[in-house]
Amino acid sequence: MIYYKTKEEIELLRESSLLVSRTLAEVAKVVKPGVSLLKLDSIAEEYIRDHGARPAFKDYPAGSPNVPAFPGSLCLSLNEMVVHGIPTDYELKETDMISVDCGVELNGYYGDSAYTLPLAGVSQEVIDLCRATKTSLFLAIGQSVAGNRIGDIGFSVQDYCERNKNYGIVRELVGHGVGRDLHEAPEVPNYGKRGSGKKLQEGLVIAIEPMVNLGKRNVAQLPDGWTIVTADRKPSAHYELMIAVQKGQADILSTFAYVEEACKNNEHLIDIQVFEEDLINK
Repeated sequence: MIYYKTKEEIELLRESSLLVSRTLAEVAKVVKPGVSLLKLDSIAEEYIRDHGARPAFKDYPAGSPNVPAFPGSLCLSLNEMVVHGIPTDYELKETDMISVDCGVELNGYYGDSAYTLPLAGVSQEVIDLCRATKTSLFLAIGQSVAGNRIGDIGFSVQDYCERNKNYGIVRELVGHGVGRDLHEAPEVPNYGKRGSGKKLQEGLVIAIEPMVNLGKRNVAQLPDGWTIVTADRKPSAHYELMIAVQKGQADILSTFAYVEEACKNNEHLIDIQVFEEDLINK
């Protein structure tokens, strides 16, 4: 069942989303070679709790009864990891890219956002992958208006990344509704057909999150029961924002402004800029 949100609920979701946005920036400020993933995770957890919220991913139950609950506050996915990477004592290298996925629960409502941070030593093809993935997110947001359909969102990502750029679009993992639960209906795939799927109505709040592979679209799960990697072990990028559907143009509840500013001020990171307004209005 899809739960449509009131204006008051959307404002509470905005508060949660903006806390996630600021948390991503706190992490980006300290990303550099030699910093461990556990250090990044602890910084995020402390920041979230200091602001009266709960890390939404911490102790999140696994889909399999033989897999323990997720141990971190962040999903930290390196290079060929698509999503759900577990924080470890691994220390970053200058040639790494890292997807930082964060969720919080604040005042009973969830926020969820992700940003891929390429360190200064990554290849140009990784930079291009990140820019294309981020571009596809804003193209998808441009389709997320009342009267359109779920398929219009997925088509915009697939058309740009798969058909125009020849990247692989992950199909096993999708965006989703967000509200009083972290994952709500409907699912929001990153592929699809124009004019297909559920019609978008005002009050729908969704997280749109393209997961785009440099190589083939196929993925695999590591033995830890959480981490998803590309089957061909080529890099994958992941960007995510939360939006509320309305007439004319989507209301973007989270923002990349904070993390982008942190990237600009961190010499160890490459700032991935796209022309967001132009893409949304395209």
